[in-house]
Amino acid sequence: MRKLPFDKAWIAQTSKTWPTPFHVYDAAAIRANARRLKAAFAWNAGFREFFAVKAAPNPHLMKLLKDEFGFGSDCSSMAELILAEKVGNTGEAIMFTSNDTPAEEFVKAWELGAIINLDDITHWQFMLDAVAAKGLGTGPEDLAGRVFCCRYNPGPLKGGNAIIGKPEEAKYGFTREQLFDCYAQMKAAGVKRFGLHTMVASNELDPEYIIDTAKLLFSLAAEIHEKVGIDFEFVNIGGGIGIPYKPEQKAMDIERVGEGIRAAYDSLVAGAGMKPIRLYMECGRCITGPYGYLVAKVRHIKTTYRKYAGLDACMSNLMRPALYGAYHEIVVPGKEDLPADEVYDVTGSLCENNDKFAIQRPLPRLEPGDFIVICDAGAHGHAMGFQYNGKLRSAELLLEEDGSVREIRRAETLSDYFATLDFPGL
Repeated sequence: MRKLPFDKAWIAQTSKTWPTPFHVYDAAAIRANARRLKAAFAWNAGFREFFAVKAAPNPHLMKLLKDEFGFGSDCSSMAELILAEKVGNTGEAIMFTSNDTPAEEFVKAWELGAIINLDDITHWQFMLDAVAAKGLGTGPEDLAGRVFCCRYNPGPLKGGNAIIGKPEEAKYGFTREQLFDCYAQMKAAGVKRFGLHTMVASNELDPEYIIDTAKLLFSLAAEIHEKVGIDFEFVNIGGGIGIPYKPEQKAMDIERVGEGIRAAYDSLVAGAGMKPIRLYMECGRCITGPYGYLVAKVRHIKTTYRKYAGLDACMSNLMRPALYGAYHEIVVPGKEDLPADEVYDVTGSLCENNDKFAIQRPLPRLEPGDFIVICDAGAHGHAMGFQYNGKLRSAELLLEEDGSVREIRRAETLSDYFATLDFPGL
């Protein structure tokens, strides 16, 4: 049974101020996890983690990771760029990686001085045209100090997984041939600073997969260096490091990943006589995921062909189970020591039959009013919320190391929901 950083009494007290459902993040655990990640890659003098904003787009969490650990921001939209800017991540503290990118987002990233990571060979000229249309310089002298990157899709050369799909079927990235072409175009235009990126899996638990990804990029960087005549300042191996959602799964050995990539670097970069290359990552899930919780309350118990525990939360609070069939451990505070001898579908109140947090899950006997804690909701949880059926997004809270709680996002209200409607009386 998962050990929580709070108990039933804490939930009962906290819910007097912030009624369930709410998301809460464990600040102490997030800090310890970030510290561990930095230590595993401290051998690389230029190592930097760009926190994947999409995982938990809350400026309080972003600022904590920036101020205390120097983490940058991995952004993929205008809103995420603005969040990064507001917390003080600008310039090369931003890795802008998007796809099907609108012109205004390229312009914003350019204005912020971000590292711009292109997703397609046609985006190079599209970006230059968009920037020039705004009166911003795109000549050789303007390009020389900026950092540009391309996202590599290795196709069938490397397997993907269920979340991100097979690389050859994914919408992301350049082919190998397109990479060489685009870097040559960049060089001819006056670019002097380059990076290389890939992201081919999500929620991966095998350390060797991450190590192999680094090997792939180190080797490719060496080949591009030789054939195109450019040096790479960094390779970004993406994120994709998973977390053990299921009790029987083993957490990623991040120290093993660090040492494995170090050995690959010594062989393929230092051993090949290349200039030093900085290692970048863009983890999100493995930073905050295990340390966020969705706290809800049982509203109804329904018995028909199955037993249903209906909560005051629904898939708009956490859609991963409905979207991916994902498993999230469920804890019933105050009943941890009771036998899990009842089987429930744990549901929400949306008019959708797949609005379920768990299907046929053994749990202690539940009653209306019981608190429910859904674990591992600290990434791609609140962030993926929506308003179908007029459901409102819940509050986000931060549990500090001294035991205090602070609100880092208020719950939505009906006024928020109606605010964009142009209709009399609303």
